[in-house]
Amino acid sequence: MNIKMLILFIILNFGALAIGAFLMGGETTGEWYKGVNKAPWTPPGWVFGAAWFTIMALFSVYMWKMGNTLDKSQLTTLYVVFGIQWILNVMWNPVFFKWHLVLLGLIVIALLTLVVLWLMIKGFQNKTYLGFLVAPYFIWLCIATSLNAYILLKN
Repeated sequence: MNIKMLILFIILNFGALAIGAFLMGGETTGEWYKGVNKAPWTPPGWVFGAAWFTIMALFSVYMWKMGNTLDKSQLTTLYVVFGIQWILNVMWNPVFFKWHLVLLGLIVIALLTLVVLWLMIKGFQNKTYLGFLVAPYFIWLCIATSLNAYILLKN
């Protein structure tokens, strides 16, 4: 197994989080987000950091292991879907937090959730246990999608 690919996915995944945070410009503590009516099940702020760290670590291992088990055509598809996931993940932050486009944010996060569901299913189809590495990402996105939808509906 090529350890360089694991390092690359760690950099790409945590880089997506860093770029997304940069693009939202600290808006999670801004007046707009403080003032919106949030869902009662919104977790405390520290949970988001812990969740995303765990999710991206597991997702990096998933991508690395999947990359070592697929043939060239399957690998190309996996990398294209990963790229779509990466773009949607980064894009949601400024759309929702900085530009306050809650409906568009809901569309972006719903698409991201579907892409991650596809990746999870592929992990279960390829190697039974690899889908479990993506499951926390999918579950978190389901929660995040519900939080986004609540803000859309209640504000």
